[in-house]
Amino acid sequence: MISVCLASYNGARFIEEQVRSVLSQLGPADELVVSDDGSTDATLPLLRALGDPRIRIINGPHRRSPIWNFEHALRQARGEYIFLCDQDDLWEPDKVAVAMRHLEHCDCVVSDCSVIDAEGRELEPSFFALNATRPGRLYNLLVKNGYLGCCMAFRRCVLTAALPFPADTPMHDIWIGNVAAFRFRLTFIPDRLMRYRRHGDNASSASDASRYGFWARVRFRWVVVRALFS
Repeated sequence: MISVCLASYNGARFIEEQVRSVLSQLGPADELVVSDDGSTDATLPLLRALGDPRIRIINGPHRRSPIWNFEHALRQARGEYIFLCDQDDLWEPDKVAVAMRHLEHCDCVVSDCSVIDAEGRELEPSFFALNATRPGRLYNLLVKNGYLGCCMAFRRCVLTAALPFPADTPMHDIWIGNVAAFRFRLTFIPDRLMRYRRHGDNASSASDASRYGFWARVRFRWVVVRALFS
């Protein structure tokens, strides 16, 4: 069973297109867990109008943070295989199939993706190239984080080890990626399995220059190291 975990908040502009691209790849026993953090737009009516029993909408934690909204969704996941999903991207038609093939031999897979704008025009053909992403536990922990959540899929063993999130974790995907890398088998693959949409209102800014100063970035890394090895 596959659980796709999506954290939503006022995502009506793009969420229907994204959810359709996800559901087309899921089997009848799979699920899309949507933790909604109090949307005031048409997000929930759009999801309900799809009328798909695989969509499970749950009330989010209302902490105005994608970190805790994702943790809430992940706590509800029933599947053996977990995919993280943002509300405004687009999955390529082979995303699930390719990721599942790799998960036969590893516990967590991180794929590449293209970067698009609000209208779907390609801005960058490869997030890996844009972000200087490359394998290596220490590189990703200490130098440049490459664990982009919407490009990650993992086995339940990773989820069990990652929950609960540390209280001061810098971002959900940074924490999950490092747990997978240091405690399990993680692999990066060059397949571009989704279109990562940048439109100015994203909950995260992974493809942009960091808005945090040097000492803030050092503190984030220390938080992860302390939680991993405590």
